Amino acid sequence: MRKIIHVDMDAFYASVEQRDDPTLRGRPVVVAWRGARSVVCAASYEARKFGVRSAMPAVRAERLCPDAVFVPPDFVRYKAVSRQVREIFLRHTDLVEPLSLDEAYLDVTEPKSGLPSATAIAETIRAQIRDETRLTASAGVAPNKFIAKIASDWNKPDGLFVVKPAQVDAFLAPLPVGKIPGVGKVMQGKLEQLGVATVADLRGFALEELQSRFGSFGASLYRRARGIDERPVQPDQPVQQISAEDTFERDLLLGEFDDAIRSLAEKTWSSTKKTERVGRTVVLKLKTAQFRIITRSHTPDTPPASLQEFVEIALALRGRVDLPEHTRYRLVGVGLGNFSERDEVVEQGGLFNSG
Repeated sequence: MRKIIHVDMDAFYASVEQRDDPTLRGRPVVVAWRGARSVVCAASYEARKFGVRSAMPAVRAERLCPDAVFVPPDFVRYKAVSRQVREIFLRHTDLVEPLSLDEAYLDVTEPKSGLPSATAIAETIRAQIRDETRLTASAGVAPNKFIAKIASDWNKPDGLFVVKPAQVDAFLAPLPVGKIPGVGKVMQGKLEQLGVATVADLRGFALEELQSRFGSFGASLYRRARGIDERPVQPDQPVQQISAEDTFERDLLLGEFDDAIRSLAEKTWSSTKKTERVGRTVVLKLKTAQFRIITRSHTPDTPPASLQEFVEIALALRGRVDLPEHTRYRLVGVGLGNFSERDEVVEQGGLFNSG
């Protein structure tokens, strides 16, 4: 039985800004560049009360919260604080799997620190983060990654929630199915049509029925409804691809979802700011009404340098889709792949430009 902790920094970028500038404390802070094409990187809890969320267009955030203070992101500072937090994690275990600059999984089944329980380790980590960075973090403790991630969100901000092995079934049963990773609004609607609103409802379906309706994702739903997640914590896994996708309410023709491509590209671009690696290959994913999956990709000579360039490449990839014009699509995704370290990109750029 594993002992997993999921640690999630509270409103990380915005909290760093409020920590370093006392005039921002207690005010609605939005970390974003201003502009029609800018997206929100982070929002303080004061701004979230107005409905402002990460990956939201900055112009919408401004409409929702006219008094918000917009602060341009400073990723150099955020990465420095993230390294501080990582060093705290490594005092307790070498099995640390960063998900981004502000969250990570830790396997403390066999801890380095000699503390008596996973709960004690989580409490100590949160105290050390507070003392050494003057920031707060929330944590979830559970037998696996899936449940630990849900638990870390349970008492946010600055909270801790523990789900012991014997409590897993009771903890999961009343949760909305939307808490299961991959269950977005469209999938939630499909499950509601089957009378499934909670995890307990989902447990009433056999594995074979869920697979017949939803394919491999149906098997995942079956496992998650029972609290099964055998994924190990994998330390130092470099980012290979970041993507976002959406399933339409109705099947659309190829030229009818430009706005969806732009929106997904913005979400993906915002997510890339959480890693120090640089992606080179732009990927467009489509799923037809008959569930056929198509991908098209392009690797420019130099990595996309701006959101606008990324969006333009993603839109241009539609031109390489060679299916009949009447083909309808149920899903679109936009991704960035072929990641490498930033210094490798600089070196390669210098090599290619030297002639």
